Order: sequence, then C-alpha cells, then structure tokens
Amino acid sequence: MATSDEPDPSLGFPPIVGEATRILILGSLPGQQSLQAAQYYAHPQNAFWRIMADVFDITGSYEERCEGLRRAGIAVWDVLASSVRPGSLDADIEMPSARANDFDAFFAAYPAIARVCFNGRKAEQLFERMVMPQLEGGERRYVGLPSTSPAFAAMRYEQKLETWRSILQA
Repeated sequence: MATSDEPDPSLGFPPIVGEATRILILGSLPGQQSLQAAQYYAHPQNAFWRIMADVFDITGSYEERCEGLRRAGIAVWDVLASSVRPGSLDADIEMPSARANDFDAFFAAYPAIARVCFNGRKAEQLFERMVMPQLEGGERRYVGLPSTSPAFAAMRYEQKLETWRSILQA
C-alpha cells in the first residue's frame, strides 16, 4: 500500500478471454484514459480497435468488441497487474512498483493459447524480464508487434495494420 508520499499504483483489468482462445495480445498496463473508462485501449487515437475492425470486422460497443475478440479466439490482457505510472507513457512505469499478472495460472486455465503477441516493445520487455524466468513450460510462439499507441508515431497506420494482420491471421 502506498504511503501518503507515494502515488497509488495503477491497477490493470481482468483479461478479455474466452474458452476458444488461441492468441493472447499483451499490453504493458492500461493508460489513464483506459483506466478512467474501465476499457482496454480507450484512448481515441490508439489504433488497437481500428486494427481489430480492419482485420476481424470487430466493431460496436465495447462489450460487443470484447465478444468479437472472444469469437475470434483472441484474448487481451496486460503483462502488469499493477504499477505506479504517472501519466500513460510506458517510459513512466516505475519498475520497483511493477507487479506481473499470474501467467502460470492463466496459461493453465487456457491451454489452447499457442501464440502470445506483444502490443509494443515495452510489453515484450516486461514479459521477458518479469514473467519468462518463472514461467512453467508450454509450447507457445512469442511475437512482438508494433505498438498501437499514438505515442508510437514512427510507423504509419497502414504499416501497423499489415504487420498485425500478417501475424494474427497466420
């Protein structure tokens, strides 16, 4: 628990997941707009939901989009369960406060997951550092994808879309 001098940690969300999940997409930790809306990828300039619409025709309300992901066999979660992070940038994650989600339990509950995709390099780095060393077995393919965050402007939307499409539809 944070003292009065320390900010409270941001807490992640439960996963969007269904019984037929074969692909897990991992972010780092929800940003401020996502936390306020209690929705994954709520920032209007984040390309995640636009990519899901273009690749899988997943549209509608947040609940409908979540159900569309489940039908497509895709789960969404974050590497971190919690961390102090002033603002929304991954660079602002305060590593001493970072706590990873329980991936051993998650993969045991959803054994059909064969591919883990990282939404951005920070999610991949956090997973490699905090999860992989303790992770119990399992045959999974791990793939880094370009971040859908508006902060990652080095790649145009069309390039992100084609990269995501090639991995998700493989």
